Amino acid sequence: MDNQVTYAQQLRHDDGPVVLINQFTLAPGDAGQFPQLWAADAAFMKQQPGFISTQLHRGTAGSTTYINVAVWESAQSLRRAFSTPQFQALLARYPDTSTAAPHLFTKVAVPGICLG
Repeated sequence: MDNQVTYAQQLRHDDGPVVLINQFTLAPGDAGQFPQLWAADAAFMKQQPGFISTQLHRGTAGSTTYINVAVWESAQSLRRAFSTPQFQALLARYPDTSTAAPHLFTKVAVPGICLG
């Protein structure tokens, strides 16, 4: 999402809590199986220390783009879970046509609008 900062760099930064927003793009023939593959990932992550929540969204009007929004206590917690051999094996099951664009975010306080 940000060409100046890689996901790997973000995982090494010790911010917290963090929101992971991961955009997945799939070929039309592969989009239908994606929720089941993602569910296995989510079930694994839910068991990891520092996990708070996750929600999957799909683009409208037949879009083959999905967005995962996950909240973690810290980038360090996410990094530990993401780096496990078990999770890497889950990722290997995704179709070759899929691409992921993960990025970490922290809340921004905007007076009168939202809390930081």
